[in-house]
Amino acid sequence: MAAEWSALLLTCRRGHGGVSALQRELEVRRLRGGLGPRPPALLLAVEDPWASLGSGGATLNALLVAAEHLSARAGCTVVTADVLRDARILILHMGRDFSFDDCGRAFTCLPAEEPGAAAEALVCNLDSLLGTMTHRLCVGSPPGVWVCSTDMLLTVPSTPGINWDGFQGVRVIAVPGSPAYARNHGVYLTNEQGLVRDIIYKGTEAQIQQCVGPDGTVPLVCGIVFFSSDAAEQLLATHVIPPLDACTYMGLDSGAPPIQLSLFFDIVLCMAEGMTEEDFVKGGGDASVRSARSVLWTALRGFPLSMAYIPNASYDYMTASASDHIRSLTLLPGSASHLCFCKTAHSHVDEPCLLEDGSSVTNCLLEGAVRLAAGSVIQHCHLQGPLAIGPGCLLSGLNVGSSAALRGCPLRDIVLQGHHVRLRDLSCHVFTLSGRLDDWQSPVEKATYLNMPWAEFFRQTGIREGDLWDAEMPRRSRCLLSARLFPVLHAREALGLEDVLWLLGLATVASEHLARWRTAWRMSWQELLPCLDTEAELGARQALFFLQGQRKVRRVLLGRQDSSLLPLARSAVHEGYHEAVLGTLDDVASTASDAGIAARALACIAEVLGCMAQGEGGLRSGPAANREWASAFGRLENGDIAGGVQELAAERQKWISRPALLVRAARHYEGAEQILVRKAVMSSCQFISVGQVELPPLGQWVQVVCPARLDLSGGWSDTPPITYEHGGAVVDVAVLVDGCRPIGARVRRIVQPELRLVTLGGTPQGKVVAELVCRELEHLQDYSQPHAPGALLKAAFICTQVVQFPSQKPLRVQLMESFGGGFEVHIWSKLPHGSGLGTSSILAGAVMASLYRAAGKAASTESLIHAVLHLEQRLTTGGGWQDQVGGLVPGIKIGRSKAQLPLRVEVEQIPVPDGFTQILNDHLLLVYTGKTRLARNLLQDVVRNWYARLPSIVQNADALVSNAEECAQALRQGDLLLLGKCLDCYWQQKKCMAPGCEPLAVGRLMDALRPYVHGQCLAGAGGGGFLYILTKAPRQKEALHQILANTEGLGNFSIHSIEVDTGGFSVEVVEYDTKDDAHTGVDRAV
Repeated sequence: MAAEWSALLLTCRRGHGGVSALQRELEVRRLRGGLGPRPPALLLAVEDPWASLGSGGATLNALLVAAEHLSARAGCTVVTADVLRDARILILHMGRDFSFDDCGRAFTCLPAEEPGAAAEALVCNLDSLLGTMTHRLCVGSPPGVWVCSTDMLLTVPSTPGINWDGFQGVRVIAVPGSPAYARNHGVYLTNEQGLVRDIIYKGTEAQIQQCVGPDGTVPLVCGIVFFSSDAAEQLLATHVIPPLDACTYMGLDSGAPPIQLSLFFDIVLCMAEGMTEEDFVKGGGDASVRSARSVLWTALRGFPLSMAYIPNASYDYMTASASDHIRSLTLLPGSASHLCFCKTAHSHVDEPCLLEDGSSVTNCLLEGAVRLAAGSVIQHCHLQGPLAIGPGCLLSGLNVGSSAALRGCPLRDIVLQGHHVRLRDLSCHVFTLSGRLDDWQSPVEKATYLNMPWAEFFRQTGIREGDLWDAEMPRRSRCLLSARLFPVLHAREALGLEDVLWLLGLATVASEHLARWRTAWRMSWQELLPCLDTEAELGARQALFFLQGQRKVRRVLLGRQDSSLLPLARSAVHEGYHEAVLGTLDDVASTASDAGIAARALACIAEVLGCMAQGEGGLRSGPAANREWASAFGRLENGDIAGGVQELAAERQKWISRPALLVRAARHYEGAEQILVRKAVMSSCQFISVGQVELPPLGQWVQVVCPARLDLSGGWSDTPPITYEHGGAVVDVAVLVDGCRPIGARVRRIVQPELRLVTLGGTPQGKVVAELVCRELEHLQDYSQPHAPGALLKAAFICTQVVQFPSQKPLRVQLMESFGGGFEVHIWSKLPHGSGLGTSSILAGAVMASLYRAAGKAASTESLIHAVLHLEQRLTTGGGWQDQVGGLVPGIKIGRSKAQLPLRVEVEQIPVPDGFTQILNDHLLLVYTGKTRLARNLLQDVVRNWYARLPSIVQNADALVSNAEECAQALRQGDLLLLGKCLDCYWQQKKCMAPGCEPLAVGRLMDALRPYVHGQCLAGAGGGGFLYILTKAPRQKEALHQILANTEGLGNFSIHSIEVDTGGFSVEVVEYDTKDDAHTGVDRAV
């Protein structure tokens, strides 16, 4: 579940600019899916009307803006509180400046990744809080307004346990903390009913002890408040009453004097049970605040203020202490967090072994040897080693040009930051340096700089107080915050990182650095803060994120890693970096060491193009044979991968103007990928060994009859590219269906130099269904089009090299020279189309076995398995190897392939206990569902999802292989119950691999059978065809037929007996028969 927001507003302080950049950040999060399944219709970054408005004033202004926009959307011409009645509004406050992140606490990046996110992105504190609010804290709350500060790190359990029954008024959220922590923080004092009596800030020990609960903790104020719709309406009504009108942009536009209000101490506190009107109003700082408090008391005092305490939550205020900040980024939170915290987040690190445990790297590109000690943090940096960063350091915003200055510089307990600064129309990069232990606001006499007393710093560097502070500045105001330490501009020279690093007192020629430092125009941190360029900083972080993302693309593809690049592709499209990612993918594809890597790179390009279409332009699956792409495809077919990829990229530029073209371009990239998959699979040809035998006499039939196959587990793991990128294992059984081998082929040589291709109806004696005669080579050119007449047989002649294609020699000449005539082929199958029993691949094996023998050649079963792989790649059906293993190898076996090229299939017979084969025969049945579906319809989706490395698909591929091994063990043990569990598990795995493969009618059929079976599964890819079942009782054909006949909505089903075929396929040579010398009435090929 998730809260569904009507409006989401992010407030930011006036005078810092960047509100448009923050608006873009919110919009990007909407595109990423980071704002819940149904993102808010209203998404706004709202600038405070005054520079020091306070959290209370910012809340009132944001509430007015939200109500105004919602009123306009409702068709109203004035602001009406009625729009708040059913609205769910979230207001997030950016708050004050933060010393350790130029974009504030909200956009402080956490060392975290979200593996399940639809789009890959940096995780900011804002994202963490949005996730907490949307998916945890606010779930189940009534309509109203949530207000949340972003100045804390907050983790909340997945079920916070807040009871909203009968709720009225206002509710604050509290989390447990220690009494010691509370001394510098706020705590709630409540009564037995959970109503707030007081808010105590930095209280005395006695005050804090009043708040301590039975477990020894106190309820900390954590910056989150919920206003019911009624309370929100009353708060909104105050925006027209002076002096509260000054909190809003309307007050600014009306000339009202500014006012500063606190959310907790000026708004929420008035509802505390223990507060009197006199004490509350008098507590205001000046007359305007006292007047505002009086208005708020009148408006809100009648609402009960309750507290929701979240026992297992954790809270950490983001202080101005560098030690605290470094600790929060290196001591990662526990299981309560919904994020995946990690030492290296969204970073490319050449030598990760140099990062000590307890260090943290986020959004970085670290090239070469960069050593990072425990207790140190690097964020948003591009650095080149060799570098050594000692403990207690925070480095942020350093570009690759800073690396030289850092080399040989012993860094320990320092904060080193690069900042984007805008001085009117001038943009510049400024570096600041401070110590981990420094306090920014302590007077110079008591404070340190770079962790040493100021006097020691002055002695080491030669800097004087007069260099840092004007003479007229009071002593009490002289502190690190106001010290003009940091060079910004120089009249004659470019400034760099070395212009602050010398302050460490390590320079060999300190006098030169001092002179250069004195002649530079310098600013204090206090002066720099209003000049920080939020938009430029966010842009730089984004650019670095996608630069390391491009390195990730290379790392994943070249390292053959099972990491999904689809989330990164989505982000690149959302944020305008798709061209950079496409360029990287082009480069990987064109320089890859093998066709498998190149194929995956092309598949990733197809995904990027699909993302660019943004769900428009039609279905991803479709034709991919447009002539404009033919030249590039031809290069790939001929082995010129680099040239082909270059031509594809050039053609791609013509297809990116609108969604329909993008989708068609994506289809063609998948077509190109399939060419390279075929190239990779054809590496298996080296395992085809063909010997010479005596050529059978003219007219003598060579007949091969094969069983069908049942795949008991592991299917899909045999499918290219999964089979050679992940490795596969499939348990297959060769079976007789209704007592016979249902698939067969026969071949004979004939006098005429031509190829006669005949399809028979069901049996060797069946009627002729289709006939074709090929007399010219051009008649074979459509062999790679699976639906062309006789395509499988044409491909068989080419793959067995009985016919050379292409060739300068005409077909007649080839046949006469090699064989003294042509060939006639008959094929048949008793199984319906789309049966799921491996018909086409087994038939291909039968044709090739008979064709080899009729042509005077002999191939082993292992060779035939790999030959069928080759044929199906040439035929472009893209099948795996399990079908031919199942039908060509007798009995029960497990086939395996390793995650490598060349692709080799190894088959192991599975020994079963004595008598177990007959037990299987008695308990196995086939049920024809009456539904058919081509596996190819499923295949494209499966291959696409595999190339995307969707985590669910990768995990499922692992599970398929492990289940196959468990199934093999069940067979070895003769354990029917375990075997049934494997079958049921396998069916769930098939549905994960190819969603939609269980039609409703099939689901009803399986439901009807479930009480009577140990396990059941649709054969093959699913979607229809045959269902095989392992019955609890033996010989249940008639009983189950009766049960199904009495079940409504099952359609045209039938039940068939099956037996394990322990003999395997048979090859028979039939004596010459003069009556079969010629076959008349055939069609000419066209």
